Amino acid sequence: MSLPERFLRATVGLGAGAVREVGELALPEGVRRGQLYQNLVDATLRYLIEQVGSVEGRYDGAAELPDRFLARRAAGNAVEVLGIIAFRASPVWVLAALADLSGMGRHVIPEIAAALRQQGLLQDDAQFTSMDEMLDGLERTSSRLAATINTPPLDVAGLRREWHGIREEARKLPGANLPSREAIARLWTRLQTQSAHENRSVFETSSMMAVSAVRALPESLRWLSASARVGATRTGQIFAAALLDHYTQALREIQATGYVTYATRQLRPYVRAAIDHFSPSRPTFTGRLLEKIESARRKRNDVQS
Repeated sequence: MSLPERFLRATVGLGAGAVREVGELALPEGVRRGQLYQNLVDATLRYLIEQVGSVEGRYDGAAELPDRFLARRAAGNAVEVLGIIAFRASPVWVLAALADLSGMGRHVIPEIAAALRQQGLLQDDAQFTSMDEMLDGLERTSSRLAATINTPPLDVAGLRREWHGIREEARKLPGANLPSREAIARLWTRLQTQSAHENRSVFETSSMMAVSAVRALPESLRWLSASARVGATRTGQIFAAALLDHYTQALREIQATGYVTYATRQLRPYVRAAIDHFSPSRPTFTGRLLEKIESARRKRNDVQS
């Protein structure tokens, strides 16, 4: 009965080791030493090689993998990963930028920074009152956090370029084309209130809202950047307003259905696939193997009889 497990472990260890060795030879050193490759590819290969394949001696001297690596990789930090990947469409990023542009950064950005600090994205001992200060803080902690929880590193350089583009574009806009201070403050307060009501962090709620925004508004990732320049009025009114309207609608849906239901809807294809794996009608390799064994047994009995 243990033969399938032993075969699987041997195959996985051999296959993951082969992939790692090929990568060492074929990929440029810059790619292999990059934070993204180290955290998404090499760490997973290491788990398969060491923990599944029981191969020893290939990672001598390397730092230990985090505790509960598989749970973190598979589902434990799924929301954190989504929040980082879709950060450009996240309310915490968009509202911080709009608050800075509207002159209310000193009031809103410290609260947004507190939400990011709770997630470990910013240091505990620093204060932030502007986008530039917050970006500096994200830059200091991004690589360390990625190595600790095995998530993709936050692209702070890209965020900084986008912020500079946003700021340059905003200088060309009449003040009336940007969302009002009241609208920004109202949406941020509502995000905090709903997150507390659902017993979720602001980052968790923002992450699901960001995933929804990316799916519903594909261009929202470039909501006010120079690369999306389509005219001052269109840039200021349509892109920023569309995102804020979508956030407002998302919060209404979360309030009506609850965070779990809302998150399930955003991740429906993956949730459906996970549930389908437990359907009796879903074929499995184990089932096929047992069928072959049973078929062989019946043939032997027929021959003997």
